[in-house]
Amino acid sequence: MAKKPKKLAKKSAKKKPAAKAAPKKSVKKVAKKPVAKKAAAPKPSGSTLLSVAPGFTVSDATASVAWYQNVLGFKLAERWENDGQFQGGSMRLGNVTINIGQDDWKMGRDRIKGQGTRMYIMMGPKIDKYADQIKARGGTLDHDPQDGWGMRVFGITDPDGYKLTFMTNAKK
Repeated sequence: MAKKPKKLAKKSAKKKPAAKAAPKKSVKKVAKKPVAKKAAAPKPSGSTLLSVAPGFTVSDATASVAWYQNVLGFKLAERWENDGQFQGGSMRLGNVTINIGQDDWKMGRDRIKGQGTRMYIMMGPKIDKYADQIKARGGTLDHDPQDGWGMRVFGITDPDGYKLTFMTNAKK
């Protein structure tokens, strides 16, 4: 009978070191994970930017929103009002967002808008078709689609003078 308790004692002695070894391994893994995450932090660069939504101050928000809808084919995704008065909105077409805001005239009614501003918009390969649609809806292009620098581009100016250049990679 004395032998059985000794065997039990030996078995329980063997279990104790095994139980101690398992927590040590898991502790090491937990300690390594935070260090790896800190080392994998993105380097400061422009590659982490995901989108941009320019805002244009306009003389007549209602007319500008209508132009972006009726000529360029954008949709009013967000409507902005103040005390029931339309102040502009967020216009979207595909992944492109342009915010249109009513001028509050604090800088004067003769303020020139759009001067020195050009927005470049990358699009798919059907640039000629899109340019034709704009013209069919009453838009006047600054220039028809043309090739240069490996791109096919056309330009248009909105009612407040903001320049938009639509572009795609030129066919090879």
